[in-house]
Amino acid sequence: MKCLDANSFSLKAYEGLLAQFVGQGYYIVGFDAVQKYSRHLILRHDVDVSLSCAVRLAEVEHQLGFAAHYFILVTSEQYNPATQKSREAIDRILALGHSVGLHFDASIKCDQGLEDRANQEIESLSNLVGINVTMVSFHRPAPEWIDNPRTIAGLSHTYQPKYFSDIGYCSDSRGQWEHGSPLTHRVVKLGGALQLLTHPIWWVEKDKSPAERLESHLSKKKKEITIDLEANIRLKERNSNN
Repeated sequence: MKCLDANSFSLKAYEGLLAQFVGQGYYIVGFDAVQKYSRHLILRHDVDVSLSCAVRLAEVEHQLGFAAHYFILVTSEQYNPATQKSREAIDRILALGHSVGLHFDASIKCDQGLEDRANQEIESLSNLVGINVTMVSFHRPAPEWIDNPRTIAGLSHTYQPKYFSDIGYCSDSRGQWEHGSPLTHRVVKLGGALQLLTHPIWWVEKDKSPAERLESHLSKKKKEITIDLEANIRLKERNSNN
């Protein structure tokens, strides 16, 4: 397969990016198996916006024989993981051999303590997916959690030193490689392990800017909400004689 430009964003580009890692002798492994000085690549996806986009990425990885980690928000304004459609998407991701963890937004203000709220969300997501959630990633992590060895609600998180500073780390934040292509990461050049964070929304539609991808998502979301309203709320038509 032709190796594609690692700086482009599409499903084909993602497939090409992984092919180039494999071509350099990398193995895709989970958080529990990563070894600092090995050519290990962790595939992490934070599902901030769209579960349907996550499914598309999960299918590509499955076809390649790779397993990734998908982190789900239970407090998102963009999707509700408890709906039938969302649960089917999560079930599909799991059926393809991937792992599901909690994407935790620690910035939400509430009366509960952080540990209690994390415990509650872990339990909620575990009940939804039918398996015990064992890993957490932070949504827009506060500085105090970056490179912090502490667990959260007794679980490991993706910003602990063993997954973050002890190995390489690269993210497609805001739809671009802010610190250069992951293939040129200094750790990759040395043949060390790397955690690769991607967000599915940036990869599904090709030849679009990040802003255009979000506009497309909002347009689809509006249609979905309109269909749902029409299916669930039927207003009585006014009697023309009144």
